[in-house]
Amino acid sequence: MSKQRVLSGMRPSGKLHLGNLVGALENWRKLQEDYDCFFFAADWHALTTEYNGTEIIQESIREMMIDWLSVGLSPEKSVLFVQSRIKEHAELHLLLSMITPLSWLERVPTYKEQQQELTNRDLSTYGFLGYPLLQTADIIIYKAHKVPVGVDQVPHVELSREIARRFNFFYGPVFPPPEPLLTEFPKLLGIDGRKMSKSYENAIYIADPPQEIR
Repeated sequence: MSKQRVLSGMRPSGKLHLGNLVGALENWRKLQEDYDCFFFAADWHALTTEYNGTEIIQESIREMMIDWLSVGLSPEKSVLFVQSRIKEHAELHLLLSMITPLSWLERVPTYKEQQQELTNRDLSTYGFLGYPLLQTADIIIYKAHKVPVGVDQVPHVELSREIARRFNFFYGPVFPPPEPLLTEFPKLLGIDGRKMSKSYENAIYIADPPQEIR
């Protein structure tokens, strides 16, 4: 019996923090034993907020991949890759944009939430509005059955399911609608009580020295 396929990605936009470790990487390491896993560095997604300072993206990809290997992700058990190296992600994103109502993107909860939180950046771009659509392309291009996510990302997977169904309605049963796979620790709070995030500047980083953590 063939294994179900799992796909997930991580933005290379700086040092990894405890939320990345507990909320994603430890879970990925376990999943690769039971699923056909695809894990990728989401460098195009990083451009949605770091478009005016891309140096950090390139610098972070290599360091992030090294961290993945150090916690037990294995190229012998999982497919590890960089999103922008697979141009078909962008092609499918373009095709999906032709059939996706704008209102579907505008209702994603994190769209308005991050616009309110990240006031030091201009997020009035299609790239930021449309990143759940690119996320959908990332998922369904590999016909992934499950997507390991935190609770705040469930609406994104639900949107991906709707878009996959809409595509299948127009063109036939091409893509299986993906399902969210909640992580054991779906949300780790940062030092200010919000979700731990580099963007919110509230993270404890894996490489932080003890004196800085104290």
